[in-house]
This record gives sequence, C-alpha cells and structure tokens, in this order.
Amino acid sequence: MGGGISGALAAHYLIKNGIDCVLIDGRTIGLGSTCASTSLLQYEIDVPLSELQHKIGKDSAVSAYRQCAEAIDILHDIAKTIGVSQFESKQSLYYAARKGDLAFLQKEFDIRKENGFDVSLLGEKEVASQFGINAPGAILSTKAAQTNAYTFTHALLQYNLKKGLQVYDRTKANTISHNKNGVTVKTERGQRITAAKMIYANGYEAVNYIDKKIVKLTSTYAVSSEQIGQDFPIDAGTVYWSTADPYLYIRSTEDNRILVGGRDEEFYNPARRDKLIIKKSLSLAKDYKKIFDKKIFNLEFSWAGTFGSTEDGLPFIGNYKKLPNGYFALGFGGNGITFSLIAAKILSDLMKGKQKSDDKMFSFDRI
Repeated sequence: MGGGISGALAAHYLIKNGIDCVLIDGRTIGLGSTCASTSLLQYEIDVPLSELQHKIGKDSAVSAYRQCAEAIDILHDIAKTIGVSQFESKQSLYYAARKGDLAFLQKEFDIRKENGFDVSLLGEKEVASQFGINAPGAILSTKAAQTNAYTFTHALLQYNLKKGLQVYDRTKANTISHNKNGVTVKTERGQRITAAKMIYANGYEAVNYIDKKIVKLTSTYAVSSEQIGQDFPIDAGTVYWSTADPYLYIRSTEDNRILVGGRDEEFYNPARRDKLIIKKSLSLAKDYKKIFDKKIFNLEFSWAGTFGSTEDGLPFIGNYKKLPNGYFALGFGGNGITFSLIAAKILSDLMKGKQKSDDKMFSFDRI
C-alpha cells in the first residue's frame, strides 16, 4: 500500500525476487510526498555519525551510513536498468553555518575518515576559492547524487508492469484485516484483495496503523529559480547543505535552475503550512544570496511538503507484531529515498525468510 517511491522500490524488489505483488494507492501515483521530494541522495542521515554512534553504538551507526552509501550506487544501477536518465552523481559539501560549528565538523570528519568514507576537510579559504561560498569550513564528500523521484517512481512501475506487477491507483483501502493466515484489504469501492503479506509504504500516513509514537511530522519548504543561461553561478557538480538546524540545502537541476530547500517548521497542518509558502520562499532566496555573496536568485517555483523525522534519524523497516503479516517500509527523514531502497531489500529478504542482524537497528523493537 503506497505508490510513491517507497512502494515502487518495494514492488520492484518483490517482482525481482519472484514474489507476486499488487500495489494500491489512494491517490494518483506519485502525487503524495514523492512529487514534493527534492530528490537529493546522500549517505549522511539527519543525525550525524559522530552523534548517532552514541545513540545506537558505533558499529551500527557506521553500518547505517555504509548502507546509505551503497544505496546510492544501487539506485544508480536501477536507474540505468529502467531507463531513467535523470540521475546524476554529485559530490556533497557539508558546510559550517557558523564558526561555532567547526569543532563538531572536525569530530564528524574524523569518524567518517577513520571508517573509510572518502571525505576531505576544507578551511574557510578553500571553501571560498573552490566553491565560492561564505562558510568557515566544510566536509567534502565524493559520494552523493540527485534524481527526479516522480519520474523514477513511474519508470519503476512501468518497468515492473511488464513483469507481472499489478498497480491500482485511486484505490483507497477502507478496511484492513490482519490474521495469522494473511491479510485482507477491502477497498472504498468494495473490491477485496487477499494476500499472504502486506507492506505499508505510505509514509507518515502509516502512523494511523501504529500505536507507538515513532515519528515527528515537520513542514518543509523549497524554491526553484528561473532557468539560468550562461555563467551558471554555482558548481553544478556539487550539492550543498549546512550544519544549521534546520539545515539549508542547495543544488542545481538538470534544466539549469537552482533549487533551495529548508526553513522547516515543526508542525503538521497542511493549511497552516501552505500559508507560509510565500514568506518562506523569500527567506530561502535570501539564504541563497547570503551564502553565495548576493548572487541573483530569480524565483519561479515554490512549494511545501511534509516529512517525518525519528529520534535517531533512522527509518522503521520490518514487521509490526500487533499486525500479523504486516510489514512497514517507512523511510522517514532527509534520506527517504535511500532508506526506501534499504527497506525494499530488507523486506524482500524477509518474504523469503531471511534476516540479517544489522536489520534490527531499523525495527520497531528499538523503541
């Protein structure tokens, strides 16, 4: 259940492993959180590695980061297989929003470097000369990417429709019954679907089926500039994000625009969220000009979205014991797409009776 990027990746892995799959979505495919995604792919999660090690242990923290790094490569391979051209490998610049963040940046660099991540620590002059931004320091990582989550989702589903996947959008689940023998879904229009297993890949809406407090919902904002012709003002081979909380991120687009996101608000109310779009858009444009020393930003598009964040920055993946034969692929946080790829791999393995010890760090049992 869920036809966004999470559900599409889960279905892809099920079909790939010879498991019959029906996918349903209450909306038109891809018009939930997927179409609001800025599709930035990084191995870094919302909780820095230097902090995550104290929450879940160093080995598990490093494993989570490595799995996200591997997910970027796998997503690239999938994009080639299904014919998605909108996938670009990038480098990532994690810059200090203020001088007080330099000590933290040093710790983060040290733990990444000692665990084999390809990173460099840059000083203020290097950041200015190489990237043209005003920041007291930064970590430069060689592994990152960007894509188009909406295009990727549709390509995945079209590819797998030819391999036996069934897809029904605008098909709302009215009642869901779980028991030890399987799952039965009755749709709003009266159709009945019976299955051995069910995967919930419907993002923050999945909290309606879980009685644990697992996620905090946040409103986030993004803007895109007009298309820029000659003299593109930023390094298009780099994605930028800051140590600020909430962090700011900046990237180019395939059609020569600049995309800026952030200015998050810790509430979930679509009407209240959308009323702030104009104000937030102007603030994001101003943020860009400050970082890139007043370079022009002619705003053309702006939008808002909702995403969920967890205390440890990790997704929730696996079985929820109170729902027999019910599984979840909930890639909350800024790494929703890479987490969704990890979830697809784990869940397809679970359907085949396989489980790795590493998978437990993503389970519901951790809270």
